[in-house]
Amino acid sequence: NDSTNGQPVIALQWALTRPAVFFVLDASSNIYIWDLLENDLLPVAKQTIPSENVVTMALLGEPEKTNGLLGIVLAKESGQIDIQYVKKKWALP
Repeated sequence: NDSTNGQPVIALQWALTRPAVFFVLDASSNIYIWDLLENDLLPVAKQTIPSENVVTMALLGEPEKTNGLLGIVLAKESGQIDIQYVKKKWALP
């Protein structure tokens, strides 16, 4: 219940390459990484996106490939799109 410190959830996306991992974006532009195999009560990582509000996110990846390439697309309030790649430990099947 307290994983986003009371901030509303804006978006939630399951990892395309690793079924036990999902990503949460809150209203304060924080991204939380959940890995249910590691901890099912709290996120395993948190990343704050500085400087500008992120309004939504989407994930990129190819589930049929085992290269562990997974990216997060962030759409910012200004209309700018940012793509960041996820560490392999949360992306490998």
